[in-house]
Amino acid sequence: MARYGILVLRLSLGIVFLWFGALKFFPGLSPAEDLAARTISQLTFGLLAPGTAVLILAIWECLIGIGLIFNLYMRATLFLLWLQMLGTITPLVFFPGEVFSVFPYAPTMEGQYIIKNIVLVSAGLVIGATVRGGRVVADPGKIKGQA
Repeated sequence: MARYGILVLRLSLGIVFLWFGALKFFPGLSPAEDLAARTISQLTFGLLAPGTAVLILAIWECLIGIGLIFNLYMRATLFLLWLQMLGTITPLVFFPGEVFSVFPYAPTMEGQYIIKNIVLVSAGLVIGATVRGGRVVADPGKIKGQA
C-alpha cells in the first residue's frame, strides 16, 4: 500500500476529474451542469454566459485530470484543483434551498454531490504532500533520524 497508494490515489482522482470534466462538454450529461453554470454566473456577477461558464469548467476539470493522470505540473494542477474546489462549495452559500432539503443536515442529491468533494480535497492534500519529495513509507522506523 505504501508503495502504490499515492500513485493509485493520483490516478483515480485524475480519472474522476477527467470524466466529470468531459461530461460537461456534452450538454445535459453532467448532473452538476445547471448548478455549476448558475454558480459561476453568480461568482462572475453575470459576466459569463452559462454555456461559456460550463465550457471553461469542463476544460478546467479536464486539465486537472490530465495533470493528475500524467503527473504533469503537479503544483499548478493541485492549485487548479483547490481553486475549483473552492468554487464547488459556493452553492452551499448561494443556493442553500437547492442543496439541502432540511438545512443544514439533510442534503439533496446536489448537496451530496458537493459535500463529497471533502474527499477530493483530502486526496489533493495527500498528493500535494508528495510533490516536493514527501512519501509514504511502510515502516516508520526507517525514516531518517529515527531509531
